[in-house]
Amino acid sequence: QVQLVDSGGGLVQAGGSLRLSCVASGRTFSSYAIGWFRQAPGKEREFVGGIDWGGSSTYYEDSVKGRFFISRDVAKNTVYLQMNSLKPEDTAVYYCAGAREGVYSDYTRYDYWGQGTQVTVSS
Repeated sequence: QVQLVDSGGGLVQAGGSLRLSCVASGRTFSSYAIGWFRQAPGKEREFVGGIDWGGSSTYYEDSVKGRFFISRDVAKNTVYLQMNSLKPEDTAVYYCAGAREGVYSDYTRYDYWGQGTQVTVSS
């Protein structure tokens, strides 16, 4: 069993940065890949990026490549989503999720979810 708590959202101006954290509890956290998703009002949940269980491979959706960076601190049971050069279209609730098999862009492949953290980017 893995519990995920995501945090770090807030209000930021366009061009600014935020760092989201996803803290996990549970002994098997290190064997799970972690994905980040976001959902804006009236839109479907969208894959942002992910990191494999070992932290050696990261994946990003095209619109965030070069702006968002995912890292993993196994000792702290934490995965980070560093978001730079934020745009108003990045506004959404962001969720971290855990999957045993690997990183998937399909949110239905994930077993555990954080509660979500709101990110609002003003123009």
